[in-house]
Amino acid sequence: MEEDAETRKISSSFLRDHSYATEAADIISTVEFNHTGELLATGDKGGRVVIFQREQEVKSKNQPHRRGEYNVYSTFQSHEPEFDYLKSLEIEEKINKIRWLPQQNAAYFLLSTNDKTVKLWKVSERDKRPEGYNLKDEDGRLRDPSMITVLRVPVLRPMDLMVEATPRRVFANAHTYHINSISVNSDYETYMSADDLRINLWNFEITNQSFNIVDIKPANMEELTEVITAAEFHPHHCNTFVYSSSKGTIRLCDMRTAALCDRHAKFFEEPEDPSNRSFFSEIISSISDVKFSHSGRYIMTRDYLTVKVWDLNMENRPIETYQVHDYLRSKLCSLYENDCIFDKFECVWNGSDSVIMTGSYNNFFRMFDRNTKRDVTLEASRENSKPRAILKPRKVCVGGKRRKDEISVDSLDFSKKILHTAWHPSENIIAVAATNNLYIFQDKVN
Repeated sequence: MEEDAETRKISSSFLRDHSYATEAADIISTVEFNHTGELLATGDKGGRVVIFQREQEVKSKNQPHRRGEYNVYSTFQSHEPEFDYLKSLEIEEKINKIRWLPQQNAAYFLLSTNDKTVKLWKVSERDKRPEGYNLKDEDGRLRDPSMITVLRVPVLRPMDLMVEATPRRVFANAHTYHINSISVNSDYETYMSADDLRINLWNFEITNQSFNIVDIKPANMEELTEVITAAEFHPHHCNTFVYSSSKGTIRLCDMRTAALCDRHAKFFEEPEDPSNRSFFSEIISSISDVKFSHSGRYIMTRDYLTVKVWDLNMENRPIETYQVHDYLRSKLCSLYENDCIFDKFECVWNGSDSVIMTGSYNNFFRMFDRNTKRDVTLEASRENSKPRAILKPRKVCVGGKRRKDEISVDSLDFSKKILHTAWHPSENIIAVAATNNLYIFQDKVN
């Protein structure tokens, strides 16, 4: 399909490629803009969080419309590798999710989680230091009290700007299984964390206690038929949340009905088409991500081959279905053998809920305009991306004669995959994580 003006705008200008070394610890595992879009946080497999800050717009005669670029603001080690001695299991330091809290003062707060432990971090700036203490010298060593003859008043002196990240809360020991989602509630007092079988509700001020609000663990584990894959709070109603399952279903729960939300308020499931039934049907129907729209009216889900948009008022089928890479349907056998069929792709809305974005293989990512029903495939790679260069749409050739600008489905590199993306809350700026590289794109500057 042709790309429309809106989608072309979004895809046009390459901002910056923030590259890491090629070690496994540097593979980016999550990307998230804060509520204003001024900060962008990434987490990696090495347990690090890197925060990028947008520079102020530069206005000059030569570049009157130049947008502010994102540069490294702060880097800190969020999680360390641990060992569970009771279960003889290593706990990875990999950051599974990052979620920002709305800014209330000069400091920023964010949640980060690995498989077992959620941490609340405070990121703050310091540009002054106290000097002139009475009981210690400038190096911090205690002075001899007998040598102190004059009482001094300490003063604050300017210093080079320093960004500090300090852990304010550690929420641990509440999950038996691996945490796959965290979501901040719209009351900004609570958040939830979800693992394969349970969802817990936390208060930000209480670290030693959480409430179990969903528990799908059967009495006999041999009867287990599905697991929780993702969960999110409603953006406006603090009592409502959704969670998705490996069976391709979505449950909407209302915490006002009962303390334990084992009975859902709504159940979203699309009837399976018998003609598409295959050995891989259950695997590819597993939902890897679920996101409320900013308006709160719709839910977007991503499974292996498609993105679906659901209306909260209609449970029996999605109102929109977008094929992400349907040309892989014939390759499912080889994708199963190399484990790619189990990849968990995320999906995101733009600020107005009119365009959705998700990743694919070969460093491709897809955009779908909900109004015009047009879509575009773009590539995030260092080979064809230079700062300020315009991205060209890519096409995949399934069979027959291949055109010059097309790529054959047999030539796709499945080791290059875009699982994690983020969209600026109010502007057409996107962040795309391609293995260990972070690409930031913005709409075209005239």
